[in-house]
Amino acid sequence: MQDLSHDEKIAPEALISKFEVGKLLRQDQTGRRIAMLGSIDGKQGILIAERAAFATESLEVLRAFRAAITRVNNLGDNDIYRWYLASSGVDERGEQSADLKLNLIWPCTEQHIKKYSDQVVRMVTETPQIYRDYIRPYMSAKREEGRLNWVFNILEGRTEQEDVILRDAGHGPEDGFLMLPDLNWDRKTMGSLHLLALVERRDIWSLRDLKKRHIPWLRYLRQRLLEGTVKMYPDLEQDQLKLYVHYQPTYYHFHIHIVNVMLEAGATQATGKAFGLENLISQLETIDGDDDASMADVSLTYFLGEANELWTNIYGPLKQGTKPALEK
Repeated sequence: MQDLSHDEKIAPEALISKFEVGKLLRQDQTGRRIAMLGSIDGKQGILIAERAAFATESLEVLRAFRAAITRVNNLGDNDIYRWYLASSGVDERGEQSADLKLNLIWPCTEQHIKKYSDQVVRMVTETPQIYRDYIRPYMSAKREEGRLNWVFNILEGRTEQEDVILRDAGHGPEDGFLMLPDLNWDRKTMGSLHLLALVERRDIWSLRDLKKRHIPWLRYLRQRLLEGTVKMYPDLEQDQLKLYVHYQPTYYHFHIHIVNVMLEAGATQATGKAFGLENLISQLETIDGDDDASMADVSLTYFLGEANELWTNIYGPLKQGTKPALEK
């Protein structure tokens, strides 16, 4: 009978303490999982570590978690949005480390509650007629509620100016835009880089407002965003970046997301939510018509949660064969 190898004789629990770290192989974009190359008794091994999921089994547990949050450091705030780094405990040296990224929305609206709640998701197809008759009026109503104040605060120089990475006036009065870190990024992990570009013009609410005449502007936007990002973060190259826009977007002022292509694609980057900027430009180039031909002239398929007002007020009734009742 063949003898057991040396490492097979070691108790499994003892192997971890004997693991000598050599280098980091990979860190996932949420920062919750790392893979390390090292050795045990001179033989190479890989140790994969993953942070445990948050305990959520009761209100008492959630309250205890909130009570344990210390060393809160505000990274920025704008209107009702605030973001922080904080500590949820102590490290192996008995010191508190900034292991939490916190976002606070306060005071929040019913729409925020619906957005962040678990809900069944539906795929819908928005025809040009549905967009014209129902979605466009819905967008107009939401813009009039003042939900873009935080965007205008940035564009008009009242908040977050220290975070602006790039501000470009473009070639004309309507070409301007700026770029800054997305509030969900920790601002240091390149693998999860997430930036946001806000355009200064206010006549483009979503990708539906993009027309053939905007193609040169969109090309300019794309190139400047790529150049500005790699200049600010020289460890990255342009072909390591992905640019996309959301539809439906969270807010109706045209903006572009710039992320590391290695960023794990969650729901916000999934098909039916994220539309690649390059693909949008190509689609505009192939749409029939003159310079006024636009993305409002095509059907778009995307997903919605059942708690979303677009589902409850528009697509749900349409599915049931009834006419949506738009709020006055």
